[in-house]
Amino acid sequence: MYAIIKAGGKQYRVEKDSVITMDLLHLDEGSDYESDQVLFVKTGENECKIGTPLVEGAKVLGKVLNHEKGKKIVVFKKKRRKGYQKKAGHRQSYTKVQITEIKA
Repeated sequence: MYAIIKAGGKQYRVEKDSVITMDLLHLDEGSDYESDQVLFVKTGENECKIGTPLVEGAKVLGKVLNHEKGKKIVVFKKKRRKGYQKKAGHRQSYTKVQITEIKA
């Protein structure tokens, strides 16, 4: 059984006991995560529910494991023969969530 959920403008394929890394959620570590933005649920071998756009009554429950930062991305800008150079960096914040249950 798996589901496809929408969180933060992105789609994630989740299964029970899987750990996913998504954009930063403003939840405390160890708190519960609940999403009703379920787009698709596969329940059996040949059984699935497709939402239009969401599956009614479906929920995905999870637990927030921790918050972390990703790799540093270097942003470098330069204009030839003008003496212009600019260097900046960015580290995206992420949240790890362990999926505990999918309710269809």
